[in-house]
Amino acid sequence: MSTDARLFGLPAEKGRWLFIVFGFFINICLGSVYAYSVFKVPVQELFSVGALQGGMPYMIFLAFFAGLFPFGGRMLEKMGPRKVGLLGAIIVGAGWMLSSRASGILFLNITYGVIAGAGVGLAYGGPIATAVRWFPDKKGLAVGLTVAGFGGSPFVTAYVASRLIAAYGALATFLYLGIAFLALLLLLSIPLRFPAQGWKPAGWSPGAAGAAVHAKEYDTHEMAKTSSFWGLFVCFMIGSLAGLMAIGISSPVATEVISIDRTVAASLVGVFAIFNGLGRPLFGILTDKLTPRYAAVLNLVLIMLMSVGMLFAGTGMVALYVACFIGFWLCLGGWLAIAPTTTATHFGAAYYARNYGVMLLAYGAGAILANIISGQAKDVFGSYLYAFYPTAALAAVGIVLALVFIKPPAVSVKS
Repeated sequence: MSTDARLFGLPAEKGRWLFIVFGFFINICLGSVYAYSVFKVPVQELFSVGALQGGMPYMIFLAFFAGLFPFGGRMLEKMGPRKVGLLGAIIVGAGWMLSSRASGILFLNITYGVIAGAGVGLAYGGPIATAVRWFPDKKGLAVGLTVAGFGGSPFVTAYVASRLIAAYGALATFLYLGIAFLALLLLLSIPLRFPAQGWKPAGWSPGAAGAAVHAKEYDTHEMAKTSSFWGLFVCFMIGSLAGLMAIGISSPVATEVISIDRTVAASLVGVFAIFNGLGRPLFGILTDKLTPRYAAVLNLVLIMLMSVGMLFAGTGMVALYVACFIGFWLCLGGWLAIAPTTTATHFGAAYYARNYGVMLLAYGAGAILANIISGQAKDVFGSYLYAFYPTAALAAVGIVLALVFIKPPAVSVKS
């Protein structure tokens, strides 16, 4: 306990907030993938490919991000957040910088999609796991603030990338951003560490409800046997699918459907990113206050409403477009707080990094389906608007699943 009495020259209860700051800025770098819609049309033009192929680097990035996260969770348990963060930083930087040498879409799929995505999969878990362990009293708020940087990243990175693309082209922009991300991620990962086992804030103890939930610490095998896990997993996948699809097509929908200027469209991506960032602490607080079940239901209701709204969108309907895409970005940010907070709350902290690694596979599955749905809507039907029919229907299904299954496991599961 004495080792963790002070942090960064402050009492631990105050010093621990610096981990939120470091995690926020780490996530600004990692979340630059959400600015890919700014790259999408230039990449399609550069390599002469259609909408589905042009979105493949984005889809593969998110799939490898989610797929490597469970492996990163296991590494966190053995190596701690600092070493895993440094390793992830090197891989992320390499992926972005190698993308500047791309000679075709396949090359970009490997460098940006596989390499950079895998690096984010390793680096992403450290700040979240650090926040969960240092804030047992404010899990939802701490996680929400930490990952707000990931959702808010395009507010900075979309603006910077669009200016760099206009001045130097897409390939050079990959290089410049890769150098910046490598330097920042290395620097920000150095302070990360876990508290000593059993550490808790002075004067705080879990309430009766918290004690009941944590009477059983579920390992991954046990967690996967519960209906609570599968309910959360499927709802997380639906929320991720809708949000990631909207993020990936924000800029082309603005230019092709609403007829907004490309520069203005890129600026709007930055505005949407603010709401994606705000969605994380907002739904983190709602998860703490309303319970995970009702936070999830509220989120999915919003997704359904936004999907239906976009079915009526057309040329010049800027207000409707902006309102709906604010909702989509906000709700995706919300799921990146609801899912990790619920995983810790329902299944305990002992195996959290590994358990949330498995839960995040829902995000990867959502990314794959999102790109397929949006790409096929454009390539087959000629308009991205057709992609919002399935998201509306899936959100309705998710509402029912959330009401029935998102709850603490009723009984202990024996392996």
